[in-house]
Amino acid sequence: MSREPVAVTEVFKALCDPIRWSIVQQVAQEEEFACSILEDMLPVSKPTISYHTKILTQAGVIEVRKRGRNYFYTLRRDVVREVIDELWTLAPGDRPEVGSTAEDEARQPRRPSHAETSSDNDAPLLTW
Repeated sequence: MSREPVAVTEVFKALCDPIRWSIVQQVAQEEEFACSILEDMLPVSKPTISYHTKILTQAGVIEVRKRGRNYFYTLRRDVVREVIDELWTLAPGDRPEVGSTAEDEARQPRRPSHAETSSDNDAPLLTW
C-alpha cells in the first residue's frame, strides 16, 4: 500500500502549538501512550486534548487507536524522519549518526557561522 508524501507544512502547522508540541513529546517517550495519561499531565480540558490530537492525527504526526473506551496514541516516527529529510535538503551536510552523543558531535570539525565568516563589506543589501 503506498501512501502520499507528508505535507511538511501541515506537520509544522500542527507542531507550532505549545500544547500539541507537549503532546508529541509525551507520546514520543512511549511505544503507545494512553489518552488518560495526557489528561492528567496537561493543563487543558479533555475536549481541548481531543481537538489537539485530531490536528496531530490529520497532519500525520500521530496515529490513534481505540480499545474499548480508551484511546492510545503512537508517534509516526516515519513521518518525523521524512520531515527531517526534507529539512536536511535545505541545509545539506554531514548528518550526525543515530545515537551519537554530544561528546561525539564535539569531536566533529565545527563549521564557522555566517557571522564569523562574513565581514561588513560582504553583507547583503536588502531592498524592497
